Amino acid sequence: MVRIATGGDGGGLAKVEADLLAMCVFEDEDVPREVLGDKAGVLKDGDFSGKKGSSALVYNPGGLASPRLLLVGLGPRSSFKIDTLRRAAATAAKRARSLKLGSAAFALPVQEGSAARVAAAEAVAEGATLGLYSFDLYKTKADGHELSNFTIVSDDEGVAEGAETGAKLAAATVLARDLQNEPSNTATPEFLAQKAREIVERHGMDVTILDRAAIEAEGLNGLATVGRSASNEPRFIVLEHKGGGDEAPVVLVGKAVTFDSGGISIKPSAGMEDMKFDMSGGAAVLGTMDAVGALRLPVNVVALVPSTENLPGGDAFKPGDVLELHSGKTVEIVTTDAEGRLILADALSYAKRYEPLAVIDCATLTGACHVALGDHASGLMGNDDGLIEEVRNAGEASGERAWHLPLFDEYTEQIRGNTADLRNSGGRYGGALTAGAFLKEFVDYPWVHLDIAGVAYSAKAKNAYTPKGGSGAPARLLVEFLRGRAGDGATA
Repeated sequence: MVRIATGGDGGGLAKVEADLLAMCVFEDEDVPREVLGDKAGVLKDGDFSGKKGSSALVYNPGGLASPRLLLVGLGPRSSFKIDTLRRAAATAAKRARSLKLGSAAFALPVQEGSAARVAAAEAVAEGATLGLYSFDLYKTKADGHELSNFTIVSDDEGVAEGAETGAKLAAATVLARDLQNEPSNTATPEFLAQKAREIVERHGMDVTILDRAAIEAEGLNGLATVGRSASNEPRFIVLEHKGGGDEAPVVLVGKAVTFDSGGISIKPSAGMEDMKFDMSGGAAVLGTMDAVGALRLPVNVVALVPSTENLPGGDAFKPGDVLELHSGKTVEIVTTDAEGRLILADALSYAKRYEPLAVIDCATLTGACHVALGDHASGLMGNDDGLIEEVRNAGEASGERAWHLPLFDEYTEQIRGNTADLRNSGGRYGGALTAGAFLKEFVDYPWVHLDIAGVAYSAKAKNAYTPKGGSGAPARLLVEFLRGRAGDGATA
């Protein structure tokens, strides 16, 4: 992985020694002529205007020690957001790698106030690290060249703290991506449990892992039933970070179906290989806990990760079955491909024992949410307006946006059961919302649900720092929310 360092500008960029120096430019604003030297024509001739996402590579600029200057556009200054800087840093790091260079430097844009510069350095470290991410574990010959050094250039000594934080945030997303991208024959429920043990060992947390027998004894019948026909047994994973004294915890819940065939209500074969990503919520929660430990956040956090496979078989649950879940409520099974809400309902019921300040669950829950919001935002639902706004703001600050969707009483009526209290599907219309309404039936505390079906993974790169495959979302959103609770959040 790239090494992130910081360094002063030494009185100017002219003395920066790197194989490539990247400099951000706002749209239609001038670059100092002493930087470009005799290559100022790249601007005069209109080859580069600073448009957001654009870049121009200048060789041997007369005013610099670096043999290459990469100009990266930020768009209009009036519409600048910190996520634009993440993308610019990713663009610079990836260009340096594509040129097979050993080192790159990134000149931090001028920001008013030290706090803004620290936040900017954090975003640059995140963007560079995430932009260079690749998953090559199973390739006999890894693709590409690795950039060994990426330096953030600033005359503010405080930016080192921001860069260090950004690297830790990126590491959380990298862990989540790695877990997502693992094939399901490796990333079984027990595999995730072992990763949880490793997080606990690194950071001194508490861990509880329930196996099949313990899951059944606890009455987590949704999880036990979904995993009943799988040879890889289910696990219920509990991590506890105790950084907030006697304060009640925030509970994070992540759906981790390590492979979802749909069960008896089997999915079409086309694209089924992507159902290894149905554990993305759990992966994001585990990544979040790794960051919580690395940052030593002064808050109490509990992570609950119900994990199973959903496979057909002689012992599989069936449409028409009735289950009694952990809460005591009964559910009529309409489709076995709506299994995620069953295991989440158990986890949400289990969370009550902690008397939590807030609970956030995240899950690749419905294709309907993907249809509604596309690839660029999670669906955000909940029962507490203040908590909803906190999570939305954390999404804006982290670049992992979430859009508030309604949970009208009418959606609950769609899931009223015929032979049980509830049905696990409300039909075709409003599918993301009836799924949220189903989960709402199992909470009596401030709660938010994030449907991440559209943002968790993709067949192509979404932006400069989000490649194809697992995105790691919403790990950085969750960490940003917790940092806000700890009084240490960034700004959008």
